[in-house]
Amino acid sequence: MKKILIYNTLSRKKEEFKPLKAGHLSFYYCGPTVYWTQHIGNLRGSVCADLIHRTFKYLNYDVSMTRNYTDVGHLTSDEDSGEDKMEKTAKKESLNPDQIAEKYIKIYEEDTSKINILEPKYKPKATENIEQMIDLIQVLMAKGYAYATDLAIYFDISKFENYTSLSRQKLEKNKSGAGSGDFSDVNKRNSADFSLWFFRAGEHKNALQYWPSPFFSTLVENGQGFPGWHLECSAMIKRYLGNTIDIHMGGIEHVSVHHTNEIAQSEAANGVKLANYWLHNEHLLVNDGKMSKSQGTSYSLGEVEEKGFKPLALRYFFLQSHYRSKQNFTFEALKGAQKGLSNIESKIFKLGEEVGEVNNDFKEKFLNYLLDDFNLPKSLAIIPEILKSDLSNQDKLATILDLDQVWGLNLEAVFKKQKEGGLDEKIKEIIKERDEARKNKDFIKSDELRNKLEDLGYKVEDSIDGTSVSKL
Repeated sequence: MKKILIYNTLSRKKEEFKPLKAGHLSFYYCGPTVYWTQHIGNLRGSVCADLIHRTFKYLNYDVSMTRNYTDVGHLTSDEDSGEDKMEKTAKKESLNPDQIAEKYIKIYEEDTSKINILEPKYKPKATENIEQMIDLIQVLMAKGYAYATDLAIYFDISKFENYTSLSRQKLEKNKSGAGSGDFSDVNKRNSADFSLWFFRAGEHKNALQYWPSPFFSTLVENGQGFPGWHLECSAMIKRYLGNTIDIHMGGIEHVSVHHTNEIAQSEAANGVKLANYWLHNEHLLVNDGKMSKSQGTSYSLGEVEEKGFKPLALRYFFLQSHYRSKQNFTFEALKGAQKGLSNIESKIFKLGEEVGEVNNDFKEKFLNYLLDDFNLPKSLAIIPEILKSDLSNQDKLATILDLDQVWGLNLEAVFKKQKEGGLDEKIKEIIKERDEARKNKDFIKSDELRNKLEDLGYKVEDSIDGTSVSKL
């Protein structure tokens, strides 16, 4: 087996992947905060993680993937100030936070299904792991890494060596974990100390989501409060995957605060490394700018579909850019992606109903791209190479379907449609005759043959490569 090279954000270089356990991958991806319909930028991150998941499955690894749902504790500042995002939406929609979570998890999972994202092994919600979070805080307090005020329990970053090892920022330039905006606590030791537990007091005295705890505050009974956003991931990783995992992945925006804080609290509590490899996907831009709700560019998958685009065309578009590169979304670019995917599907449909043998030369080339930090964009160029090669149609089909286990374009569905819908010789002759008419620019005859195919119950789609049909 060749080496798998992964760009590790922690070391800022490509490293050979060495699993904690041979043949097994423990993989955590920071999933969505479920207070709204996820925009296509969030879905791009999910697809990037899916490509990692699919790669290791393709390489015959047993993959234990966890993708969480944040349904409490993620404040509007993305740090420790402001209102809980779940509660803000709950008030706006006149629902409770549990109903909001249920609503938006359902939408997200419908979207991930449409763009053919594999199901993770575990999909925990933060609210299902409060006990584990409390246990983690107790360990941190016992070890002297955490302290309590009447408003919150904080992690003391001065006690943790190399706090900014992931972000490599000078601490005075690093975003503070708390103490900004409306939330301030005069009893904090350091401005960048971040909250592990918010008491239901001060700014959060009317919090809708709260749990009793063993922690003490003079302002509330029974230590009532809710967990900090960063703590949640640490607790869920520990519960579902263990103290140390192979790969931790998330958006690039998490490097300076969220993932920095995860490392500090997990490694302080457990006494071991949290993750051996840190992967971060870059942002999706829209029209060369940042996605913006106010400007109407935070498009959802539903909005993309309303404009006539297929979900898998969006996946194909995402595949055209490396996970560590920014990608610019425009509807014109998506139109090109949909046309490109349609063209591939059309050619696969014409390869016939029989599957041959996977070609080892093309597979070897594919693996060379795949194992070099998951270079899926380069791998897409293999498709036209296969189609233009002198392989038999059966071997072309087998090879493309094999590689699509990683691309996830669901090309097998096209093959199944061909096999189940089996074109008889009469239909094939009409298609051949129509292709010839189009080649000779005999458009009157071409239109007559199109009408004939439609009368026989077939939908006709034209491309520069000829005619493809499917049953109506």
